[in-house]
This record gives sequence, structure tokens and C-alpha cells, in this order.
Amino acid sequence: MFRIHGETYRRTHKLPPAHLKVMRDIEDCRTSVLGGHLERCDHCSFERPSYNSCRNRHCAKCGARATHDWLERQMADLIPCPYFHLVFTLPHELNPLVLVNKKVLFNILFKAVSQTLADFGRTHLHGTVGFLAVLHTWDQTLGENPHS
Repeated sequence: MFRIHGETYRRTHKLPPAHLKVMRDIEDCRTSVLGGHLERCDHCSFERPSYNSCRNRHCAKCGARATHDWLERQMADLIPCPYFHLVFTLPHELNPLVLVNKKVLFNILFKAVSQTLADFGRTHLHGTVGFLAVLHTWDQTLGENPHS
């Protein structure tokens, strides 16, 4: 999709540099832009080019295997107990501030999430909770949407 519609999308939407880099990486993935080598059949000497991958974690081709492997490792560590998926979202009014103070604001977000979950575990579950947090910074349309 990026190869077909990326240029038009970039002309009509203002995107942060990080998003532009991901789009370019995916567009260039496994093309001559990233270089490559020739694969040759040992039996008939047929040759075909094999182009290098972008290795961007957002790329469906490159990131899928790493994501799958990571998920398998996480699943192996699970203990037999209930799990819940929670989303903590920053108010959208803070998005411009987040763009220029990512480290500070994401640290605040994760500290607030940690403290909230710990307090909930103590007061409502009468125990200690553990959590695995993932920072998401984009929504489905590649707009800024920081949440964990």
C-alpha cells in the first residue's frame, strides 16, 4: 500500500519524521534500494535477485517473525491465572506536548499506570499485581495517539 499510495498520502498529510521513516523503510523493503545479492540454483544455474530487508519492526514482512518469537517467549512465561487487557490513554490535548517531550511524558504515563495498578491490586484484589506494558504511539491512521 505504501508503494502505491505512500507518496500521495505524504503530500496530503503532515506526518512526523518517525512515521515518514517507517513508510520509507517499508516501501524500500526487499527492493534494489536496499541492495541484495543473486541466488543461484546449484542444479540448473538459474539466478534470481534476493533483496535485503528493511528490518523495521513495523514492517509486516520483517517485524512479523520477531513479533511472533517475542510473543512465544512471553507465552512460555505465563502463569496459570487470569489476565486482563487494559488501556491507559493520555488526553489528546497533550499530543503536541508529547511530541516534544516524549521521554518525560512517557515516563510519567508509565509511572501513573504502575502506581494505579499497584494501588488497585492492594485495595481491590488484596494482593500484588504484575503487569506488562506496551507503549503505542500511533492510531490506525498513523495519527499521534500515545497510550499504553
